[in-house]
Amino acid sequence: MRSAHTGTDHTSKIVGTVWGLLVLNTLGSAGAVTIVPLPRSLIQMVTMGSLVAAFALALVVNPRVRLRPSAYVFLLTLLLVPSLISSVDQGAGLGALFRCGRLALFVGTLWLLTRWWDGGTTFVRHHIRMYFAVLGSVAAGLVVSPGAALPDLYGGRLVGALWPLTPPQIGQYAAVIIGLTVLLLLGRRTDRRSAAVVVVPSLGLLALTHTRTATLGLIIALVLAITSLVLTSAAARRVFSWGVLSAAVAAVGFSSALQAWFLRGQSQENFASLTGRAKVWHALLTAPRTTSEHLFGTGLGDKSFGGLPIDNSWLAVYNEQGVAGIVLVAAIVIVLGGVALLRPPSLSRACAIFLISYCAIASYTEAGLGDASPYLLHLAVAASLLAVPAEAEAAPPAAPPDPPEAPRRRVPRWAQRTEVS
Repeated sequence: MRSAHTGTDHTSKIVGTVWGLLVLNTLGSAGAVTIVPLPRSLIQMVTMGSLVAAFALALVVNPRVRLRPSAYVFLLTLLLVPSLISSVDQGAGLGALFRCGRLALFVGTLWLLTRWWDGGTTFVRHHIRMYFAVLGSVAAGLVVSPGAALPDLYGGRLVGALWPLTPPQIGQYAAVIIGLTVLLLLGRRTDRRSAAVVVVPSLGLLALTHTRTATLGLIIALVLAITSLVLTSAAARRVFSWGVLSAAVAAVGFSSALQAWFLRGQSQENFASLTGRAKVWHALLTAPRTTSEHLFGTGLGDKSFGGLPIDNSWLAVYNEQGVAGIVLVAAIVIVLGGVALLRPPSLSRACAIFLISYCAIASYTEAGLGDASPYLLHLAVAASLLAVPAEAEAAPPAAPPDPPEAPRRRVPRWAQRTEVS
């Protein structure tokens, strides 16, 4: 007979597989030229097939469709409304409807996984494992073909040579798992050796991508997360103190090297315009729109405008899902952030603060908050960390304590003898 513990382990492995398939689905198909050319149709077949497989496996492991309430997934479900309205009303074509179907399947899979959202770090570990595997493929490509992994087309920045990944994507994955691993180490949920195996190579890959958004997002979000633990963790206080000291030394001793790394050989003018992003943003905001396009957008697309990438989550949402989409995405960030701030200090709260802060910072120069993307997976992990354990929800309210008994008055012996007689 199979024990209950074995069944639980089997379920956990399936849930981890589902999460890995969701990660594969959101890797995207845009990026560098790989060592072995991969047809776009093959990449799309793999990514979409992984989403279908994730949904099917989630149904297998949750056949009775037991769901837990989640404000995050509920708001994502509402986001489907302006996406569908704009895609149908604006006649955006089959591509927009296909992306709506993908988003619906993505959200449906998250609903099925809410059954295991209990405020623990299980999904944090799934997240780290899956993205570390992705970074492993990037490192393998760098070893096999350094020229393909550091092409001149991207200014010598690291790209995916085995699977098409851009420098911002690699930087994002590295920054997220570095921050989460450091927090697990502070919370004593992993040892130093295991943390070093993840953090050290990930830091190297992050440096090779020269991704400013990921680097700043990692630093700021990690500072906010560690600050939330300062009052309850001596390790967090030590790390915070050493971090401030190291930052001061780096700012004084390596200012020129840091400035050169951030500029990436660009002119001050190009750096000020965010590598040309500001021009695309201005053109998008000044383009004429109908009332329907203003409210619900032009339909889900490839996050570009005029053939150029938008590279801003809020403007991408405005372009494709309108003001209604911006309101819902803002509600997602505000609700998750508000819940995190109201929770007592804990490791789960710190990890959630890190993920929410990172996504909020990265949203300024990267798109993804309005469609199936790694950013929605980051926020899903944050939602799982902030979920109330099912046992706490099902437990009956505690009975009020019994009132203290009145002290019994001691009767003298002479009075007892009198009563007997």
